[in-house]
Amino acid sequence: MGSGPVIGVLGLQGDVAEHARALSAAGASPVTVRRADELDHVDGLVIPGGESTTMWKLAVIFGLMDPLRKQAGAGMCMFGSCAGMIMLADRLLDGVAGQETVGGIDMTVRRNAFGRQVDSFESDISLAGIAGPREQGGPFRAVFIRAPWVEETGRQVEVLGTEPATGRIVAVRQGPLLATSFHPELTGDVRIHRLFVDMVRERV
Repeated sequence: MGSGPVIGVLGLQGDVAEHARALSAAGASPVTVRRADELDHVDGLVIPGGESTTMWKLAVIFGLMDPLRKQAGAGMCMFGSCAGMIMLADRLLDGVAGQETVGGIDMTVRRNAFGRQVDSFESDISLAGIAGPREQGGPFRAVFIRAPWVEETGRQVEVLGTEPATGRIVAVRQGPLLATSFHPELTGDVRIHRLFVDMVRERV
């Protein structure tokens, strides 16, 4: 384990190992979080890509929904990719009956908006505040898999990037909360993870 901030990866379902590797490359010390008490021992949290309904149901089973909401409300830095973006949205469209989110970002997200698994694609996204190689601050090659998009945002939400072919919002930040529609953990580009690690460092 490195000497950087301790960042948890919610380990209920999804791209847990991939996020842990990216966090390590970005200078953090990643740990897996599956219980509520483990949230008290991390400086920030990643909610990975995966299947949002399964993640929500497991979070309920493991008694994590209210502790996650409490931590988000208290200012813990959190980063959600794909399903994680859905989990951090205050409002959800096209969810299953009764589906709940952790919330925290004043946005409306449409689940599976970019289509089904067979509609997966890659796109070059220009991201505000993402510097460094590709090459210096070039576009981020984003991987979209059954991805959501952001339908609307509140005034406190900063839009970091849109998907060029559709114009849809795919990356946002609201204070200590960061979310992307796509899966940066599935690329070798750790600029978004580095941004998140820097956000965590600023708060610890």
